[in-house]
Amino acid sequence: MKKIDVFTHIWPEAYFKALIGIVGEMHAITARSGRVPMMTNLDRRFEVMDMFGDDYCQILSLAAPPLEAICTPDQALELSRIGTDSMAELCAKYPRRFPGFIGSAVMNNPDAVVDEARRNIEELGAVGMQIFTNVGGKPLDLPEFEPFFEYMAQSGKAVWLHPARGANFPDYLTEKQSEYEIWWTFGWPYETSAAMARMVFSGLFDRNPGLNIVTHHAGGMVPFFEGRVGPGWDQMGARTTDRDLAAVRKALKKPHLEYFKDFYADTATFGSATAIKHAIEFFGEDHVMFASDAPFDPEAGPMYIRETIRILDELDISDETRRKVYQDNAAKLLGLTL
Repeated sequence: MKKIDVFTHIWPEAYFKALIGIVGEMHAITARSGRVPMMTNLDRRFEVMDMFGDDYCQILSLAAPPLEAICTPDQALELSRIGTDSMAELCAKYPRRFPGFIGSAVMNNPDAVVDEARRNIEELGAVGMQIFTNVGGKPLDLPEFEPFFEYMAQSGKAVWLHPARGANFPDYLTEKQSEYEIWWTFGWPYETSAAMARMVFSGLFDRNPGLNIVTHHAGGMVPFFEGRVGPGWDQMGARTTDRDLAAVRKALKKPHLEYFKDFYADTATFGSATAIKHAIEFFGEDHVMFASDAPFDPEAGPMYIRETIRILDELDISDETRRKVYQDNAAKLLGLTL
């Protein structure tokens, strides 16, 4: 049985050099990524991967930060092309280790984002496209982003949703920045959940049938808050008096909770068995895929892979479910040959 790690991060050498050439000195989360050898050193990546046997392989994606947060639209497009071309080359050179890569959608460049997604998928062979939970602070349900989602639904390829929030998003209105990295620990799961809700209630899935979204970190807060998401939102509008929110829910083609369960989730939970269990219970065994979020762990690479595998191997699930999570769901959604 293969172990297809569907959400791992990399900065290929050419991309890393181009990134530094544009942003100069690294800081904040960019500096964190640059300090992890496995991000840029292919030999170290292979060394870590070999710890988990020949059946372990990785789907590659560029790491945060979102390019639209640090670059102009033209620079973001240039960097994205360098990154995706480099990942495609790695997949072609090492197909057993890297059976696929996720392209990077440059959402702050609406004139180019669909053409670039098409190039990634139809020419380079990307298994999907990665976006972030907001575009420079803009929500994903704005009309300017609709053509991208329309193309992705038509392509049959999935969209990987990665959270994005920085310290400039304060914990309280009276403050200027978030403290103690709360923006990351609690902010990122909230970002994921808020983006999922905006997609559901804006009617994005009704307008684009067949659109598949893969949520990072086991679906954020959603599985833990099924009661609020379900019966809690059944009362949408009861807490609001300045507009008719009840009409929003009624306009959907099916109960809103069903849309949330249609998302895919990964197992990148930083070693939390409880989170993985909740994800499988909420999204179902056919919509959860193995992922580690490597290499961002205290050991700079192997820890989250090792712990996630241990959890899945020890979890009280059937062998069939375990096989689906490790390989079958990814093979089906990504179009991989096992």
